Amino acid sequence: MQNIWISFDKLISARILVLPDWLRPVMLAATFVGEPAVIILVSAVVAVIAWLKDRRAIAYAQAAAIAGFGFNTLLKHVIHRGRPSTMYAAHMRIHSYSFPSGHAFGSVAFYGLWAYLLYKYLPAPWNLICLGLFIVLILLIGVSRVYLGAHYPSDVLAGWGIGLVVLFLIIKFIRP
Repeated sequence: MQNIWISFDKLISARILVLPDWLRPVMLAATFVGEPAVIILVSAVVAVIAWLKDRRAIAYAQAAAIAGFGFNTLLKHVIHRGRPSTMYAAHMRIHSYSFPSGHAFGSVAFYGLWAYLLYKYLPAPWNLICLGLFIVLILLIGVSRVYLGAHYPSDVLAGWGIGLVVLFLIIKFIRP
């Protein structure tokens, strides 16, 4: 089974790593908005504002998205997968394990929650436009992690998958 993932990572990485160099600033920007610290800070601010405006379900949903990072971090420590051997990974400010990607997880749990809320509460066509933009952002954040050399593609897929599970649980049980 491990050989399948190695082959998958090599195949997808080869496709992403040939993207042009002029995309680097775009990928760095995508990685920045996917930073767990950025997502947690914005989620906390939104949760406080929602709480103060008596929108408790939205506040709880934001708090649950933040709590999901704890589960993602726990998985990183259980699995212990090292990052790719790249200059980018070697010079990261915070050194952590690679699997699953926290950026990919957070982008789905947080930006996916925003996509859901905007889709639910905005009138058409704005709801569809926002949904599409957030989907593109989530995909771009994941691709940026491979492009920059911070993760293997399977790390990103796992992060997206775990993020989807957390997002589903938030929508199902908190009903923001």
